[in-house]
Amino acid sequence: TRIIYDTFLKRNMKLTFAARLTENAFNNMKVNFIGNRKIFYVVSGIIILVGIGSLVTKGLNPGIDFTGGRSYVIRFEEPVSTVEVADRLGEVYGENPLVVVFGNENQVKITTKYLVDEPDAEDEVENLLYQGLQPMLPDGVDKDTFLDNYRQSSQTVGPTIAFDIMIRALYAVAFSLLIIFLYILIRFRNWQFGLGALTALVHDVLIVLGIYSLGYGILPFSLEIDQAFIAAILTVVGYSINDTVVVFDRIREYLGLYRKRSRTEILNLALNSTISRTFSTSLSTFVVLLAIFIFGGEVIRGFIFALLIGVIIGTYSSLFVATPVVFDSIRKGEMERVLRGKKSS
Repeated sequence: TRIIYDTFLKRNMKLTFAARLTENAFNNMKVNFIGNRKIFYVVSGIIILVGIGSLVTKGLNPGIDFTGGRSYVIRFEEPVSTVEVADRLGEVYGENPLVVVFGNENQVKITTKYLVDEPDAEDEVENLLYQGLQPMLPDGVDKDTFLDNYRQSSQTVGPTIAFDIMIRALYAVAFSLLIIFLYILIRFRNWQFGLGALTALVHDVLIVLGIYSLGYGILPFSLEIDQAFIAAILTVVGYSINDTVVVFDRIREYLGLYRKRSRTEILNLALNSTISRTFSTSLSTFVVLLAIFIFGGEVIRGFIFALLIGVIIGTYSSLFVATPVVFDSIRKGEMERVLRGKKSS
């Protein structure tokens, strides 16, 4: 991109970064973010409380990474559809297992939580595996032939290993939040900015978890909590903090430019001036994720759904949560003193 624009500039070509439709889309925005912050607090609080209520009563749908389970690598004669394999096994297991292509297109890896708490149920699980896949096998293939020739491998993940993975996942999320808090603290030399950023991130994580709890069993795709979901949460955290840092940087810039204006006016001005950038970035990201969600296949749909929700919530929290928390937690005069490098009177 830089090479292209450098070439244009050397040729004195006119560069524009907006079309007629969007040229003045976000100019002169005057949203009173700080004045209406309590409304946003109430909206966020209601959403989080509903989510926590669902987490307490309904819970989440943990995947095999956190519960343990069995996985099988099955090789077919011809390429197969992972969706068809999952649907057929869902009829016998009561819940669609995770099915992904493993190597060639005629080979899949099947992971199921069926009877995971019963270590002696291996034969029953394999019987149902054969029963569910029998229509996709050549005529005359019995169970023994299926297990000898079509099943390439099998593996059991115990609950102890799964619990260890869950603990490590929680550590990963907690560690990332701590490091982000310290980064904001060092960058802006004020713990209130770190508190605002951390509050926004916890807000995002709680809402995504609440939506997953409310949606599983209702939405027509898997909402399992697995390692991919943890990766999605960490991605959402990174995306959200990026927007928040942009806003905080603008606040610091405007504190130096508009020394005689009030805190409320400066914060509102900074937030309104970043809406265009925030909206454009979020929309372009959302469109790409939506395309993957629709066309990417069943296996990654739950992962992409978490990212879609995260982009929306992360954008919202950067504008309506992080900066208002800074405003409410910082003493009058301290923001100007710290960011302008002046001593307190």
